[in-house]
Amino acid sequence: MLKLTPILLAIGYGLVTYLFSAWRTNRDLDARSTELADARLREITEKFAKILDVEKIRVNVYEIDAVNGLASPDGRIFLTRGFYNRYLAGEVTAEELASVIAHELGHVALGHTRRRMVDFSGQNAVRAVLAGVLGRFIPGIGPMIGNAVASLLAARLSRQDEYEADAYATSLMVSAGLGAGPQKSMFTKLEHLAGLKGGGAPAWLMSHPKTADRIAAIEAMEARWRAELPSE
Repeated sequence: MLKLTPILLAIGYGLVTYLFSAWRTNRDLDARSTELADARLREITEKFAKILDVEKIRVNVYEIDAVNGLASPDGRIFLTRGFYNRYLAGEVTAEELASVIAHELGHVALGHTRRRMVDFSGQNAVRAVLAGVLGRFIPGIGPMIGNAVASLLAARLSRQDEYEADAYATSLMVSAGLGAGPQKSMFTKLEHLAGLKGGGAPAWLMSHPKTADRIAAIEAMEARWRAELPSE
């Protein structure tokens, strides 16, 4: 029983961390967001809602300056004020911004948002266990190795989620008559808008795939769809 105690403590710590993170995230989003009111974007989200057979898709503006879109653990969709302002300034089109909404809808539909919170708690448990075990055998650098292993696992899972949400968004955009073009151009613009150009961590350490890889995956999907179309 004593040998299991560190593991049980790590699991308990992870669970408490998950519950606290979910509570804190939802509280912050509630306090700093308002519902999006834009005629063109509402028109597009109504198309999405019809395709998905839901009454309404609610999109909120999260009052922070960063350029980002996100889905909360309870399934709500958010665009940051910084992102929305770029749209109002004409730097991003309604269709491109709609592709971001479609992507976040993918995270919700595929269960990524809830799983990521669970993954976060699990990562903390893994870090604690590995740091404790490795620390006994490799004093000093053992905890560092444990953290690195947990981070690599998290990044790999996150990249897979992004590819899956991209595919979902492409399907939704095509079904809505918007095509995949706005999605691909949005990826290219994001490198500039979010300051992602140049250097940075290698792709296998990044939580998001490289832009070129994401566009290539969408184009490969489009090619498969065209090949499956009946010939005239």
